[in-house]
Amino acid sequence: MSNSSAAPPLLELRGVHTHIGAYHILHGVDLAVPQGQVTLLLGRNGAGKTTTLRTIMGLWRISAGELRLHDRMVGNADRHITPPDMVDQGIAYVPESMGIFADLSVQENMLLAARKARRAGDLDTARLEWIFGFFPALRKFWLHPAGKLSGGQKQMLAVARALIEPRRLLLIDEPSKGLAPAIVQSMIEAFAELKRDATTVLLVEQNFDFARRLGDRVAVMDDGRIVHQGSMAELAQDAALQTRLLGLSLDSHQ
Repeated sequence: MSNSSAAPPLLELRGVHTHIGAYHILHGVDLAVPQGQVTLLLGRNGAGKTTTLRTIMGLWRISAGELRLHDRMVGNADRHITPPDMVDQGIAYVPESMGIFADLSVQENMLLAARKARRAGDLDTARLEWIFGFFPALRKFWLHPAGKLSGGQKQMLAVARALIEPRRLLLIDEPSKGLAPAIVQSMIEAFAELKRDATTVLLVEQNFDFARRLGDRVAVMDDGRIVHQGSMAELAQDAALQTRLLGLSLDSHQ
């Protein structure tokens, strides 16, 4: 897939501010997420990356600015978007906390995420097999309580729930955090397959090898603002820019 910035944005934030209580977290975020590409959102801890995803999903209110989908305004300070609104728009969110239901089985967690399925027999068998190909542990523990899974297996389940149906946009917060290298590789392969299907992804990630291998575009945040947008390939090749924007070199985080 081309890394060209010419792809039209599926999602766009224009001057978005977010307050959480008395705290002003996002300070006029301008972000374009091209359709059919993987955009990485990078930055130091506390830069505002998770707040950006949560604001897009309607979990936090926009206090100024606007959110646009396919160049249509869907949310601003006067028009609050909600998570059900965004789900109806074909958007899935995988939070860093994973958000799985510990007392339910893996199967039941997947069924809840599949809006068109009322029972296990309604699940898309071909899509399930595709998911099992990347995350075979989910097949093995299909009827087990999700709370009994290991941390890595829970992360697999959280991502798999977002993939159980085709989505227009995936918002994913640090999917590789704490995972063993073999599981990270499976995650990379799953997202690479989504790229081939032209699924749009906005990904917060601290594993820079993961970011380099998957990203088409990159946006870097600092102090609640976007301070750089460009191609992932250009950032990956420019150690001086990496150090200036992130305080480190990608080569030191392989």
